Amino acid sequence: MQAAVAQQEGVMAPTASAPQDAAPSTVQRETASAPARSERTSQASEPPSDAAAGSRGVAAADTVADAGSDDGTPREPGTTPRGQVGAAGDVPTVAAFTVEVRSEDKAVRELVDKHIELKRYAAVDDLDEVELQRLMALSEKDVRNLLGALGHFNPQVDIRASGPVAQHPTVVVTIEPGPRTRVADVRFDFQGDIATNPDADVAQQRQAITEDWSLHEGEAFSQSDWSSAKSDALRGLVAKRYPTGKISHSLADIDAPENAAHLQLTLDSGPLYRLGPITVKGQERYDPVLAERLSWLKPGEVYDQKRLVDAQQRLAASGYYNAAYIAIDPEGEPSAVPVTIQVREAKLQRLNLGVGFSTDSGPRLTLEHRHNKVPGIGWRAITKIHANRKTPLLESEWMSLPSSGGWRWAALGRIERIDDDSLVTSAVKLRYGRVKSEERYDRNIYVQYDRATVRLSSEARVNSSITANNLGDALIGDGAAISLNYAWTGRYFDNATNPRSGFGLGFDVGGGTTLLNGNKPFVRAQGRWLGLMPLRSSRLQFRTEVGAVMANDRAAIPASYLFRTGGDTSVRGYGFRRIGIPYEGDITLPGRYMAVASVEWLRPIFEDRFPGLLEHAVFVDVGGVANKAQDIRSNWGVGTGVRMNTPVGPLALDVAYGVESKAVRLHMSVGFVF
Repeated sequence: MQAAVAQQEGVMAPTASAPQDAAPSTVQRETASAPARSERTSQASEPPSDAAAGSRGVAAADTVADAGSDDGTPREPGTTPRGQVGAAGDVPTVAAFTVEVRSEDKAVRELVDKHIELKRYAAVDDLDEVELQRLMALSEKDVRNLLGALGHFNPQVDIRASGPVAQHPTVVVTIEPGPRTRVADVRFDFQGDIATNPDADVAQQRQAITEDWSLHEGEAFSQSDWSSAKSDALRGLVAKRYPTGKISHSLADIDAPENAAHLQLTLDSGPLYRLGPITVKGQERYDPVLAERLSWLKPGEVYDQKRLVDAQQRLAASGYYNAAYIAIDPEGEPSAVPVTIQVREAKLQRLNLGVGFSTDSGPRLTLEHRHNKVPGIGWRAITKIHANRKTPLLESEWMSLPSSGGWRWAALGRIERIDDDSLVTSAVKLRYGRVKSEERYDRNIYVQYDRATVRLSSEARVNSSITANNLGDALIGDGAAISLNYAWTGRYFDNATNPRSGFGLGFDVGGGTTLLNGNKPFVRAQGRWLGLMPLRSSRLQFRTEVGAVMANDRAAIPASYLFRTGGDTSVRGYGFRRIGIPYEGDITLPGRYMAVASVEWLRPIFEDRFPGLLEHAVFVDVGGVANKAQDIRSNWGVGTGVRMNTPVGPLALDVAYGVESKAVRLHMSVGFVF
């Protein structure tokens, strides 16, 4: 006998989904009857509603409604009054009988115990023997349907009462589930543009959908796994190019005697969608073109759900908007589908007060004022004051609106003081240029003026008989310069705040002339790289940074262009900027060449109690600074620590031993910045 329920395009088939938190009775009775050993049964199910919804809204979240209340919210188990038939999961106030499920398979036992229909009648206390026997007979079919959801289509089910109904018996349901049905084969078919488009990217998407299929040949079949696999395949289809894609046909053909499942799935992509005209709603204070330019979305590009979600997040984080929502109109022309950006604007001005702590600079108080539209020019101005013992600063940065090409004009002025217990550097920086930020990389072209005044710290003066004048301006970084610079940073991480894989690469190149003690030309270059390599249950993090200043030995290069390293984010096990050129009295001078490298192994800990929250780290850092590249000497640091993943990035707490300094230091940092 062949019992088949199939879904064809435009026909909604009843679902045979696994009853997880929903009462299964109604669902299971819509499926084909449980097969006898000689029968062959086909199961089919419709596209999951959550996946279909996600195909039409870029911000739509995957949701699964629990049975119970009309609005889709989970219904809490209640009580069944005496004499009434209850809902699944309810507890009878008076029990005419109890139900006990016995099986060596825990999953089977828990599923049947939670969803067996027989429990709904336990509060009916006027049942006679005939009615109880009829309910028990119906329960066998009910149990077989439940077991079918787990892939058991040849179970042995025995249901018996321990006594007559008048004695409040225990109905014992004994189950031997038998072998699980396994996937024999999977057949994929595609319809629509994805099936015929010769574009290499479309072929790659089609291949990715089939390769990412989660229910493979030889694996145990269950209705929940089957539904999940279809949902994942549909998400892979609608995530890019095909927002109106759907499942046009799905069939799980169950061969019960052979315990084999033959799976068929047809995905209909529909037409390929490209972004069309962009409409911004909610704009009042700011230029109407601002949201479109900050989104980086371009008419003509293919629809990509991730790109739209990233654009939403970028707008919300820009400081111009408190919230943003981006959606397309799937009923529009696919070749130029209308895009709507709905924003809620932020206030023109904002004042932030913050506190923090760093093991490099101690406690910190931060005050930041932001004006999003300075009268007269319309630029944004951000002014910051950082108050701490080691690195206080005052900074103001002004930035224009982005042009149609994405470039902005930017101006910056900064006054700061850096005390590293060896030298005290008072620095002034003025910068003017153009900057462009894109999805993967940033570019910056600017002219910069630097003036640095360097003196011995109070601690160094106590411990040394020399003065700053004895050292010479060229050695300590007391000088001034003007330069033309180009900076490029590329970020290819899987996540912007808590990455697990990917890499980042950046470099700065500049050239200019000194302005004190004669005009002497110089060239400065600096590069950095960070790589994350995921392993089976852990990951490796690699980091390297190099820098060089090439100039006459007597050129008075400002300290802000020279190098020192050591501290929380460079070589751990050493104090802040304590790796440089050693001098008398424990004085550390800046150098013209630097090299730093690090390798770190991270693995999750306490996953059972705090999944995804904590990681254990073991690391080795090394770095050195010199005035000639061949004179760089290694300073090693080794240690261990923990990472806590927070919404603003990882909180790192490390204990490190400096091999050359022979000291143990505590290091703490927050956030991921590259």
